[in-house]
Amino acid sequence: MDYVAKYITEDIKLSCYEDKFFRSEITFDQHMLVWFISGETKIVQAEGTYRFQKGDIFLIPRNQLATIINYPKDGLPHKTVVMHLTKGWLQNYYAKLDSKVNPEKIPRIRHYNNHPLLESCMASLIPYFDMQDLPENIANLKITEAVTILRSIDKSIDNMLANFEDPGKIDLAEYMEHNFMFNMPIEKFGYLTGRSLTTFKRDFKKTFNETPQKWLTQKRLELAHYQFVEKKMKPIDVCYEVGFENLSHFSFAFKKHFGYTPTELLGAPHTR
Repeated sequence: MDYVAKYITEDIKLSCYEDKFFRSEITFDQHMLVWFISGETKIVQAEGTYRFQKGDIFLIPRNQLATIINYPKDGLPHKTVVMHLTKGWLQNYYAKLDSKVNPEKIPRIRHYNNHPLLESCMASLIPYFDMQDLPENIANLKITEAVTILRSIDKSIDNMLANFEDPGKIDLAEYMEHNFMFNMPIEKFGYLTGRSLTTFKRDFKKTFNETPQKWLTQKRLELAHYQFVEKKMKPIDVCYEVGFENLSHFSFAFKKHFGYTPTELLGAPHTR
């Protein structure tokens, strides 16, 4: 994979994937403001799937699980400007303001398509990526500009940006039923449900009467079967969307569980 990243600081980067395809499963440790220059991204989250392409600007909330699939498009690479809005920076910013916050239970991706002020702010970063000697404090000024614009065009944005709480202990069964398709380390599932690793494993066994890995694999395979039968999706798409690392491992696990491969299922004259 040919990947190039240029930085103004570690919080502002120009990201470019030249290859045909890139996929990752991550939790965002900080909010991310993204402006698309070219290419396409599919973001799969528990509540739905989002597609973004050239000209789109969107804000991804922190501490949310997602599968990210990046593609080139129209002969151009997947290219974006990404601005990280870190917890520390936002705490300093909001310390000077009197903001009333009503935290969202599940923050969702916010889309600011074709907004001239926000697009101008993000586009103005491009020349700085090739400069050796950057103007002093330019990154802080640009992030301040971006957040100021967000607050002017999205009156509820403080409910996301000014919420600095870490995940609290939440209902384990509900969370896992909504997020099992994300191939995260067990430690990360523990953190996002407000538990230590030991407590997570104990609560998981008590809730599901199974180990996390066995339960996760079965749930992902059952979802894959549904995607094939009901939506007629391709194996390569299903494989990545339900949390498997590669197609060969997915096909092996699918056949071991169901007794037939995804290709055999899709080619069957009648739904099994």
